[in-house]
Amino acid sequence: MIDGLLANASDVKPGTIHADTQGQSFPVFTLAHLFGFDLMPRIRNWKDLIFFRHSAQAEYAHIEALFGEAGRNVIDWRLIEKMWPDLMRVAISIREGRLNSVTMLRRLTSNSRRNEIYKAFREVGRSVRTVALLRYLADAALRRRVTAATNKVEAYNGFADWLRFGNAGVIADNDPVEQEKLIKFNSLLANCVVFHTALDMTEVIRELIAEGWEVTAELLAQLSPYLTEHINRFGIYPTDDLAIKPAAFDAALAEIDFDTLDEAA
Repeated sequence: MIDGLLANASDVKPGTIHADTQGQSFPVFTLAHLFGFDLMPRIRNWKDLIFFRHSAQAEYAHIEALFGEAGRNVIDWRLIEKMWPDLMRVAISIREGRLNSVTMLRRLTSNSRRNEIYKAFREVGRSVRTVALLRYLADAALRRRVTAATNKVEAYNGFADWLRFGNAGVIADNDPVEQEKLIKFNSLLANCVVFHTALDMTEVIRELIAEGWEVTAELLAQLSPYLTEHINRFGIYPTDDLAIKPAAFDAALAEIDFDTLDEAA
């Protein structure tokens, strides 16, 4: 997830990362924070997670129970200060492509109890995740956004799995290169189908507007491009039209005011 964001060369620069339970851990929270990303995952059984105090003397009038026994679960700020130059060196190495974040996390978690760099990553992550959880509890709109964003990701994954029907969707090759190819080809296919469906939906929406139907941003927000009813996975795939250049398509729906969605959020 981190490597993918850092390798992003598009004009879209996301500031918030949404993921499921597997997309979060203390070191991942730390890396996201160091790179300026706001990690807001949907965490399963978050009520069982530990909240960490900023000091042993800290007491909270209404949420004290979240932090456990008084004086415990305290962030080790001295360790963070001591190891901060090392944390920055690791972050810069990942950002410059000299170190893979997955490799780094794997190395840190092995023998982690005696690894001070890992402990420092853990302490920063504890602080960042505690703040994220408190924000999640306090902000109903944020909870809705996190749930909606995660549902979109899960819907896409389910759609991609549906398209990967060959060999019952099982990647049987043991070669990591071939495995990566299969995953990327599946993602490419899914993106192409989503794009084609979105164009078809846009044409239909324009026809409805021309017929006098009122189409609002709120109605469009209920639509999804992950449709399968119109797709024949096992049919004939003609290729004789590939050389025909399609006409330019304007995907913008200027007739609809999308600012209402921002106001509702």
